[in-house]
Amino acid sequence: MKKLMLALMGVSLAATAAVVMIKWQSNAPPPAAAAVQPAEAPAPSVKPPSRIPVAKANAPEPTEEHHNVPESAVEFTQVSNVAPPPPMATPAESAAKPAVTATFSQPLQTLVSPQASYAQKQAAWKQLQDTHQLDQAITDLEQAAKAEPSIAEYPAVLGQAYVQKLIATQDVREKVTLAMKADLSFDQALNLDQSNWEARFWKASSLSYWPAELNKSEEVMQNLVTLVEQQEAQSPQPYFAQTYVLLGEQYQKAGSADDARQIWQRGARLFPDNNTLREKLAGLP
Repeated sequence: MKKLMLALMGVSLAATAAVVMIKWQSNAPPPAAAAVQPAEAPAPSVKPPSRIPVAKANAPEPTEEHHNVPESAVEFTQVSNVAPPPPMATPAESAAKPAVTATFSQPLQTLVSPQASYAQKQAAWKQLQDTHQLDQAITDLEQAAKAEPSIAEYPAVLGQAYVQKLIATQDVREKVTLAMKADLSFDQALNLDQSNWEARFWKASSLSYWPAELNKSEEVMQNLVTLVEQQEAQSPQPYFAQTYVLLGEQYQKAGSADDARQIWQRGARLFPDNNTLREKLAGLP
């Protein structure tokens, strides 16, 4: 996969008595550079990688797909490149979920469809941006989520749309509001469908940029550990590699270099063609 050289748009936020305000790090270094700076606080108490069930030995090794996959966390620059691909639902899972019935524009129909490919979703986000339809898409998704509250795809995509808008705005207060709305939307999606890959990955990756004083690191790791467990119970998909990259970075930032090595090695065994995982391991002492 091509390595994306992306920088995180940042903003500094404060806390008031009524609302907890989050800050986004300004001019953050690339993920590889940021990860080598361990936090002063001791590593949070989370389940180590060694306790994650080992992937089935007979699982097929995926071939590398030639598309741009964010190599870590929430890598924001090109909006068309930030949306992670959807999980692959089995026929039984698809049949058990409520049908999507809202009338959407073609890009939104693609984004809420579990059958849409990664490339199709990228193109849909780009179309919404290029045609200045993101605000309308947010409005449509908000209405759909209220009208049909049992469909997890609506809040999952809505949370991503809030993040997409957060990138484009320069207003600090609006960034705070959008970040908090996104997190609530991801929670709503996960309450409906614990296996929703997009909602869990985006929640974890977004929270990984909240300031240390809000103590979100353990929540980030727990979501990623859960995601690894869910992934390894399925046939491997190329975008699953992102979870191993991000979880390893979180262990490394928390000062757990051994755990970081283990999780990156674990990911590299499943995805031997993933350049980011190879680079992470090569950069270890």
